[in-house]
Amino acid sequence: MYKIIACDLDETLLNDDRSISKINLEAILKAKELGVKFVPATGRGFHTVGNTLKELGLYEEENEYVISFNGGAITENKGNKLLHFEGITFEQADALYQKGLEYDVCIHVYTIDKVYVYNFTEEEKAYLSGRMEVIEIFHKNLNFLKGEDIVKVLYMNTDHTYLNKIEEDIKSLTTHIDVSYSSNRFIEFNHLGVNKGAGLLSLANLLGVKQEETIAIGDNFNDLSMIKAAGLGIGVKNSIEGIKADCDYITEATNNEGAIAEVIQKYILDVDIFKSIDRLFEQNSKRAYK
Repeated sequence: MYKIIACDLDETLLNDDRSISKINLEAILKAKELGVKFVPATGRGFHTVGNTLKELGLYEEENEYVISFNGGAITENKGNKLLHFEGITFEQADALYQKGLEYDVCIHVYTIDKVYVYNFTEEEKAYLSGRMEVIEIFHKNLNFLKGEDIVKVLYMNTDHTYLNKIEEDIKSLTTHIDVSYSSNRFIEFNHLGVNKGAGLLSLANLLGVKQEETIAIGDNFNDLSMIKAAGLGIGVKNSIEGIKADCDYITEATNNEGAIAEVIQKYILDVDIFKSIDRLFEQNSKRAYK
């Protein structure tokens, strides 16, 4: 019996309109009733996922958890109690920030409760709208953050080849940094060894859950570590091609089509997802003709 489902949010659990489908919500609730922990695992900060937790019925719940900052933090939902935190040093963050000024990128700097953004383009404003609030900055260094806990830095450019080039260019700065890619637009810089896979295993250990009793679901490179670490690693249909070979299963459904419900019904409830989807469509059709 699987006891933890660690699930990415953007492009995995969430529809493209950033909502959670009814079929996913119903399946998650059934899994929860069986004692399965549904744990959002996101690159974003735990302060930004409150609305998603409310939709899931997990907001302010004791003994329910979030893995955030790509594994940099584990929190209990009740009071956002911080159980685990690993950030980067101010010196690492400032070096990455100043180096980023030389490239055509939007730069994000994450502290525990705030996100600062340099070169905040209209494209990035549109992407982040409804996901999280940020503070636009124009500084040439991060001196204003001295003494604060810094979680990570990331660069944004939708040209993945360009981001790959940057990674090669700045290898001298990332010797002790964990580098990952997400959302087909970000290259992220966390503390060495910090990733969603390590976060999942830390939470499992905290809860006394065996590795083989965990499921991880994702769609992008920053999900790959937890997909590999979990007892069952799953990619949604819309996952990037680069991670599919490492998945134990690829869903028939995309993030917009109930991929999470498919996983839960196949591996937790042992129900044919397509029969359930057909029943849902049938019910909706009957309502439409009433």
